[in-house]
Amino acid sequence: MFVASLALLTGSADAQAPEPLRPYTVVGNEIPQPLTGTRGDAARGRTIVGNRQVGLCLLCHSGPFPEEKFQGTLAPDLKGAGSRWTEGQLRLRIVDSSRLYPDTMMPSYYRVDGLSRVAPAFAGKPVLTAEQIEDVVAYLVTLRD
Repeated sequence: MFVASLALLTGSADAQAPEPLRPYTVVGNEIPQPLTGTRGDAARGRTIVGNRQVGLCLLCHSGPFPEEKFQGTLAPDLKGAGSRWTEGQLRLRIVDSSRLYPDTMMPSYYRVDGLSRVAPAFAGKPVLTAEQIEDVVAYLVTLRD
């Protein structure tokens, strides 16, 4: 339900067929390799994290965004994320946090199977693209306190 609601809020559904998910390998508690084969762009990642219509990160997280009011308090502060987790650990947490924490309320941003209560218009579509995931990861690793 949360993922479907998230997709409705982000407006991520469109008339085009979704691009198939890119394969990735989980090693321990991380996805060590970028989903796209290359690192993302930290500036674009900051925009996604701070955008309440795309990433919706600030709904639950707070972070170093002095311009953003009403940041979340339900999840860890993003400040210092790059010091607490490796790039690969951050990637897995964004792609599918439920692999680490089965009861998490954080949506799986790059997963389409095994979800419940997804609106038909959003079925088979991830919340973020592989490129957007890499941009967010590139930004979060810069947050070193």
